[in-house]
Amino acid sequence: MRTLICGSLAFDSIMVFQDHFKHHILPDKIHMLNVSFLVPELRREYGGCAGNIAYNLKLLGGEPVIMATVGDDFGVYAERLDALHISRENIRHLAGSYTAQAFITTDLADNQITAFHPGAMNFSHENDASAARDIGLGIVSPDGREGMLNHCRQFHAAGIPFVFDPGQGMPLFSGAELLEMVDLADFVTLNDYEAELLQARTGLSLAALADRVKCLVVTRGEAGSHFHTGGTLIDIPVVPARAVVDPTGCGDAFRAGLLYGIAHGWDWEKTGQLASVMGSIKIEQRGGQNHVPDRAAISARLTAAFGSSL
Repeated sequence: MRTLICGSLAFDSIMVFQDHFKHHILPDKIHMLNVSFLVPELRREYGGCAGNIAYNLKLLGGEPVIMATVGDDFGVYAERLDALHISRENIRHLAGSYTAQAFITTDLADNQITAFHPGAMNFSHENDASAARDIGLGIVSPDGREGMLNHCRQFHAAGIPFVFDPGQGMPLFSGAELLEMVDLADFVTLNDYEAELLQARTGLSLAALADRVKCLVVTRGEAGSHFHTGGTLIDIPVVPARAVVDPTGCGDAFRAGLLYGIAHGWDWEKTGQLASVMGSIKIEQRGGQNHVPDRAAISARLTAAFGSSL
């Protein structure tokens, strides 16, 4: 099934601070914050939510189709997508702009401080999700504000089931707008912080929000994830990683597992188990797209953790 992944394509500059932020940020001085972190480690990675989700879905044998807007500096990323056989047919180049750029600093406790330049992503509303061909499933992940709103409406109008994944884009929207996108979606996925923020913005409890979709998923870090569906809660445990190296892109890997399970008609428990495995595989490598397991390796991890397979 061709899955349309609406969201950002970005270059990630990832830095590691060899200490803890909490040792350098004084809580009673937040109003006059002026700190500098020495970061001896720096690397540039391919990223963006759409890019990361598509990469992981391709590892699973899915058919990701990216819809995004990019700038003049996108050439090397385009070559990478071609080498991975990931479709660029719905990626729009906007002359005179930069591709989105994320500057991520991670401390020794895996806390992150991120600065993000949206660049061409601000024009994501120029893409039309309903115009993509042969799409059976979609996801609206963090992107330009108007683009996210439009793509939710377009998926719904076209009758294409989709996942609403507001992520770090959530502060861009009012409570009414967030509730509209929840109501248009078939599925919603959040992390635990985003779940609290969505409840605060909409004034609705998590149970009430879950009642508006087929399934509402909340990832909870080391505590695993909760799948709220049909008035029940399915608790999916985390899959212990062989090494905890870098959390960047773990949520995107999880969402690829979610999309794969939905596309293949799996039950929510098995879908959640695959998503958990994908997050675990990702955290063992630096960057959002440097892990390279094939389907057999992913299936073996799924079997070892839960007794099932792809």
